[in-house]
Amino acid sequence: MRVTPGERLFYLLNHVFLLFIGFLAAFPFWNIFVVSFNEGRDAMQGSIYFWPRKFSLEAYIAIFNESSLMHATYISIARTVSGTLLGLIGSAILAYLLSNRELVFRRGILFFFIFTMYFSGGLIPEFMLIKNLHLYNNFLVYIIPGAISVWNVMVMRQFFEELPPSLAESARIDGASELSTLKNIILPMSTPVLATIALMIGVAQWTTWFDTYMFTSGSKDLATLQGVLVNILMETQIQSTDPMQAARLEQAGSILTPEIIKMATITITTVPIIMIYPFLQKYFVGGLTVGAVKE
Repeated sequence: MRVTPGERLFYLLNHVFLLFIGFLAAFPFWNIFVVSFNEGRDAMQGSIYFWPRKFSLEAYIAIFNESSLMHATYISIARTVSGTLLGLIGSAILAYLLSNRELVFRRGILFFFIFTMYFSGGLIPEFMLIKNLHLYNNFLVYIIPGAISVWNVMVMRQFFEELPPSLAESARIDGASELSTLKNIILPMSTPVLATIALMIGVAQWTTWFDTYMFTSGSKDLATLQGVLVNILMETQIQSTDPMQAARLEQAGSILTPEIIKMATITITTVPIIMIYPFLQKYFVGGLTVGAVKE
């Protein structure tokens, strides 16, 4: 098929526009990466865009010299893996249950769950509940309280409802239980939404740090990678605002600043997600379009 000059111009402008949008999306991440490898005092002057002006590894050396970093990394990996598995299994079971239009009191149950998306009990009641359930200073506090996300359940429910009902009906006629139908028929056909939800849960588990401060009383045995990195950042900020401490660091030749520590921590926590994402991208794109097309 012959391409007209007008179409050729359109394709050219379209590619230029998309490249520009891609640059706008990628540049902030690249800038964070570049600044993290720059000398701290020099970075405070600004105007660092595409490469370090004064290359330095001091920020990463300071972070990786933290004695508890390795143990905290293991805790973060453990909570991410276990939290993702439990969240995915629990969300799938609940979503399949709510996708059944014959479920008794279905509307009331849906209202009960959706209500919690908009209204929470507050931080103090949550803290008291955690204490009463004996989850305070317990590894399970990272997994159980946030195991089920109503948003994830609603996304999965929408996907399950779009599958042909005849599949589940045929399984029931053959004598399959609901759990067997979910396991052997529904889930194998739901790879896009499962990968999407798994990525969302995994990223949330990997990046969160607030529950470490709220529910572990500073226990080093339960410290997560994000918690340790936030600690390092806060200590650096305190040192930079203390005149005597700042003078001692200046005398010792220290070039650490809160800015480059912040950039280095963002880089460290983002790299694992960037490494995993390409393997899930094709499923993630499919999962994001759940419910976008109605027949």
